[in-house]
Parts: sequence; structure tokens; C-alpha cells
Amino acid sequence: VRNAVYFDIHKEMPPTAYFPLTQVPAESSMSIIVRSPEQANAMESAVKDAIASVNPEIDLQFRIFSAQVDSALKQDQLMAMLTGFFGGLAGLLAVIGLYGVISYMVAQRRNEIGVRMAMGAQRADVLKMVMRDAATMVGIGLVVGAVLAVISAKWAASMLFGLKPRDPVTYVVCAVALAAVAALASLIPARRAARLDPWTALREDR
Repeated sequence: VRNAVYFDIHKEMPPTAYFPLTQVPAESSMSIIVRSPEQANAMESAVKDAIASVNPEIDLQFRIFSAQVDSALKQDQLMAMLTGFFGGLAGLLAVIGLYGVISYMVAQRRNEIGVRMAMGAQRADVLKMVMRDAATMVGIGLVVGAVLAVISAKWAASMLFGLKPRDPVTYVVCAVALAAVAALASLIPARRAARLDPWTALREDR
């Protein structure tokens, strides 16, 4: 038979031997899994009637298997929810920070942008320049974040059931999502820079 978890789902399955119940005389109780297309209440009544017809003194307790699994995973579900919340909050703060940095960079380079546009640079060129600078910052952040994620994944795997320390699909999806959100956050100040009036920008103090 295949391995089954009896005690802690976070631990590996130890070597297990199965014996007939008649060889374990000290055993006073047993657990039986019943699968039925019927509703839980109807199934419980049918099982109770069947057992009572054999021996009415047998005591029965029913627990829904999915509810039992959910109970064992409460801590994991709480950790996953908290991790997701703080991860989303960190992403939001990163987007706000990136927007602020790009806006500040555009404000500091208004004269440079004005000179470039006065010398013939098109708005598309200014837009590409600002987005390229933003992409450089985002790329560095993604590389550093990926390294830290790989390092911390082993620690997180010990706290969350079923989490793989190294899942390339998860890393790629997260990187693409963060890059897309960062691009949207950078697009607003980049478009603002591309719409600058070069003569107004040149008349401003550095």
C-alpha cells in the first residue's frame, strides 16, 4: 500500500508495518475511512444502523476527513495568509517607492531632459531613457530579491506545508508580476518627463 500520514503531516513518513487487528489484542479502538456519495448525516445514520445490528454496544464517533485535515493545517493556513498579506504590502510599498524615486529622478534631470529635447530628442526618446533607468533599478532589485528568496526559502519551507524551497515557476511568475507592476509605476513619471516643455525646463534653475 502507499504511504499514509498518521501523526504530523510536516514530517516524513517513517517506516511502517501493517498488522491485522487480531494480532494487536491491546487495541481498543480503530479508525475507518468511509467514502459515500450520500450526505454526511445520511451516511452516519446508515453506518450506525449497520453497526448496531451487529453490536449495539460499539461506540462510534464521526469526523469529516476534510475538516480533520483543515484542522491540522490551521497554522499553515494562518502563516500562508500572513505571508501573502505582508508580501502584498511589501510589493505595494516597493511600487510607491519606485514611483517616488523615478519622479524625483525626473525632477532632478529636468534641465538635462530640456537640453536633450532642445537638441532634437523626441518624446519617445525621453520616455525610453526614463524607462531604461527604471528597468535597471528594477532588474537589480529582482536579482537581489531572488537571491534573498532562495536563501530564505529553506526557512520558510519548514513552516509551510507543501512549499518547495526551489520552485522556478514561482520565481519566474513573481519576477514577471513585479516587473510589470514596476513598469506601470514608472510609466507615469516617464510620460510626465516626455511631455516636458524644453524651453520651460531650460529656464529653471538646476
